Amino acid sequence: MSTKADKQNKTKLSQGAVPYPRPMIDKPSGGLRISRFALLAFVLVAVIAYLTLYSGGDRNTLLLGMLGVLAMLGVVFLLAGAIGFIGPVDRSATNDFAKAFIDGVNEGLVVTDADSRIVYANSAYGHLIGASQPKDIRTVERIFSRDPEAAEVVYRLANAVRTGQSMQGEVRLSAPLAQIAQENSGQSSGPKSGQSSSQVKGGARWYRLRARPFALEGRPNKLSAWQVQDITADRNHQERLFQNLQYAIDYLDHAPAGFFSANADGSIVYVNATLADWLQLDLTRFAPGQLNLRDLMIGDGEALLSTVRPKPGETRTATIDLELARADGMAVPVRLFHMVPVASDGAPGATRTIVLNRSEEIEGLDAGSSRAAEIRFNRFFNSTPIAIASLDADGAVQRSNAAFLKLFNRGNNDGVTPGDSLSSALTESSRPSFDAALQRALDGYSDIDPVEASLVSDTDCYLRVYVSGVGAADAEPEGGLNELAIIYVVEMTEQRALEEQFAKGQRMQAVGQLAGGIAHDFNNVLTGIIGFSDLLLTRHRASDPSFTDIMAIKQNANRAAGLVRQLLAFSRRQTLQPEVLNVPDQLEEVSMLMRRLLGEKATLDIVQARELWPIKADAGQFEQVVVNLTVNARDAMPDGGKLTIATRNLNEVEAQALGHRELAPADYVVLSVSDTGTGMPADVLEKIFEPFFSTKEVGKGTGLGLSTVYGIVKQSGGFIYCESVEGEGTTFNIFFPRHIPTTEEIEEAEAPPTVVQEKDLTGNASILVVEDEDAVRAFAERALQSRGHTVHTAITGLEGVEMMEELDGKVDLIVSDVMMPEMDGPAMYAQLRETYGDVPIIFASGYAEDAFERNLPDGVEFKFLAKPYTLKQLATAVKEALDTQRSV
Repeated sequence: MSTKADKQNKTKLSQGAVPYPRPMIDKPSGGLRISRFALLAFVLVAVIAYLTLYSGGDRNTLLLGMLGVLAMLGVVFLLAGAIGFIGPVDRSATNDFAKAFIDGVNEGLVVTDADSRIVYANSAYGHLIGASQPKDIRTVERIFSRDPEAAEVVYRLANAVRTGQSMQGEVRLSAPLAQIAQENSGQSSGPKSGQSSSQVKGGARWYRLRARPFALEGRPNKLSAWQVQDITADRNHQERLFQNLQYAIDYLDHAPAGFFSANADGSIVYVNATLADWLQLDLTRFAPGQLNLRDLMIGDGEALLSTVRPKPGETRTATIDLELARADGMAVPVRLFHMVPVASDGAPGATRTIVLNRSEEIEGLDAGSSRAAEIRFNRFFNSTPIAIASLDADGAVQRSNAAFLKLFNRGNNDGVTPGDSLSSALTESSRPSFDAALQRALDGYSDIDPVEASLVSDTDCYLRVYVSGVGAADAEPEGGLNELAIIYVVEMTEQRALEEQFAKGQRMQAVGQLAGGIAHDFNNVLTGIIGFSDLLLTRHRASDPSFTDIMAIKQNANRAAGLVRQLLAFSRRQTLQPEVLNVPDQLEEVSMLMRRLLGEKATLDIVQARELWPIKADAGQFEQVVVNLTVNARDAMPDGGKLTIATRNLNEVEAQALGHRELAPADYVVLSVSDTGTGMPADVLEKIFEPFFSTKEVGKGTGLGLSTVYGIVKQSGGFIYCESVEGEGTTFNIFFPRHIPTTEEIEEAEAPPTVVQEKDLTGNASILVVEDEDAVRAFAERALQSRGHTVHTAITGLEGVEMMEELDGKVDLIVSDVMMPEMDGPAMYAQLRETYGDVPIIFASGYAEDAFERNLPDGVEFKFLAKPYTLKQLATAVKEALDTQRSV
């Protein structure tokens, strides 16, 4: 039942008036009201007039008393006015327009002071809480105190206001606010006078609360403004919209066609349930953006979608036939209606694509029908890994498959799309041969040689293009296309790289064989020179005039032996003595030498990684690698600079990610040597590891420094790569395989060092020397005879076998060359072993030990002596071999 006031409000609302024109509480900001002040003045004047007319005896006394009271009141008013307790109301400060607006808003507004006393409350607030009189008005805190969730929100708002902040929140009440306010005040739930039943009855309601502090002139303390708004209708509207959205999503999810949406980068943000069912996707495992278009496409289908490029501000839809990939790897033939919007600034928006499953359509068609043939052709055309396109008479692309688009869009945002000239996408050097091949196809020729070409957008991409013409009967325009030639493009980049690598490997192998052969012959010569120098030195004292000359001969021979070792290092035939190395320790030992080699102009910075893995290599050769690279860096920095040597561990996954073709996936220790020198151009960079190649002036370099480094690294099982930029510097990255020490190696490393004592190198053994080089054989014979041994000699392996027969096998030791005419050393020993058993043998060679070890039978034990060797080295090796035989 409505009150008269409610009916009047409804009438005013229908006439466009404000619903609540007057506030329920509006206390003035300060001063006394003028009506009360006038009433007080009138009473005082009446009293004074009465006393003036009074004729009693005490009139003067009363009059004087009243005047004194008036004087005292005047003093009090003056003091109250001075401190601002009273004063005239400033009507000019009142903004009638703002006040009328606030009084008439539909939103409940209540203002409280610092002591939570209500200063102002508009009628809308009273209407919300069901109050018809000012005495029924309660603060927001009191009204919402009984509901725990609402009380918590109000508590946060109140704390924010106390700290000078504004805040808002939303609360849900189980009943209308008016009903809850009556229950809090202890009133009955029935309608009161001035209330409608709709105000106290109803279901759950939503309210929005806002609280903010503000200051008012004339009040020393800040006030708090609380706004209360019923937003139940808005909430209901939002819920209806959400339900409608859920219905729409459900309809889209279970539509008879698939649907997906993707961002410009290809990340998929939505896939409907129908498409997920076709592709066997579990959507609960994928968050938006985790799937990509390439995950759904078979082959290069993504490239087809990327060619749909509308102009800025437009939207384009393309029809594309291709295959999507199911989770089990099976193909699903589909037709896509792919829509791409582009903003006015050219930025592509999210794509929207409808997917039609053509599997059932194909099954329902006759296998020989033209429709089924068209579907099969589109599938094969877009799924083939070979790039195919049709051209018109001007060489413009008419139609292309996904592989073609992917290949020709490499390195270029625009790429080659229908209507573009294919010739313009090829490098200038490739165009004449391609244009000639296209013209032959247009003229009707069939024997057209393939064209080698490369792309303008990626000059490192090499192509082989096959061109064929279309018969006159097939040249009729179809669907607006004028297809007169068909091209087939195969990428040859990998094959070209392998061919170049193979050719380089063959060239390096040939040079290495030549260098190894030269080194082997030089070692024989140097063995004779060094050996006979040692024999001469045994007969000449240091005071002899010839002693200095003999030493000079030996020193130059040793220098030549060093050059020969570099040649053998490149050919990977030098003798190595691998051991477990701690790279930081090795670099520390050679750091002083590197600083001296760099000189004063350049600085050295060694950056060591923690917990570096060990490697297995020859310690001396490892130092040779570092020294050679240091000398190379010094020469590249004539004006000074900085050489940085850094180490780090590289696991198998990181090694594979580097993309080096030769680098097998494994754990490596990386040694990086970087300088800030002049750098090298590309043509020089290709030849730096070849022997005798040098950029230095004639006479200032042998050209064997980097080739030696290359050979040592390769023979140690490692890899070396060089990066260089002219004017910026050069970096060599060396990859040594990680070595996991065995138990024996760990025990050997922890064992105390043994004290080496001078050995007696004399003896009386019977020794057979087999050597085809006369000087080496003569030196070995004289050297061993000088140590008391009986020496028998042979020139070839066959003579060695015959000599053993003459001696009836009574030989204590064999010293044999490896490479000999007619029969080499390993073959000779294999034959002798069948007749005489395991006779101790020492193989001497200018090549590495493993170069011939594989030619020996399994289980054969032998000593190895590297050429060139000295008299002492020969005598020591013979003594150790004989001692080993006696101890067995």
